[in-house]
Amino acid sequence: MSNTINFEDFTKVDLRVGTIIEVNDFPQARNPSYQLTIDFGDLGIKKSSAQITTLYTKDDLTGKQIVATINFPKKQIANFISECLIMGAVEGKDVI
Repeated sequence: MSNTINFEDFTKVDLRVGTIIEVNDFPQARNPSYQLTIDFGDLGIKKSSAQITTLYTKDDLTGKQIVATINFPKKQIANFISECLIMGAVEGKDVI
């Protein structure tokens, strides 16, 4: 298990549910990735990058709801700005 955090640290993480409304290939990324556009309702539209091309097709992801952390700093990945971090779960080895 990794380092633990206390409850106060956890309360700082803003996790929200959003709906993926657009998925595009991201050939400029170092590792195979998609560019995702996610609708968070009243919070607006945010973009993220996800290295899940071996697990899901673009059609699989479109319309799906996800959980994301929306209060991390924006991160530039190649020519793309990621505005949130999508949460995933591990099942076995290296599977989200």
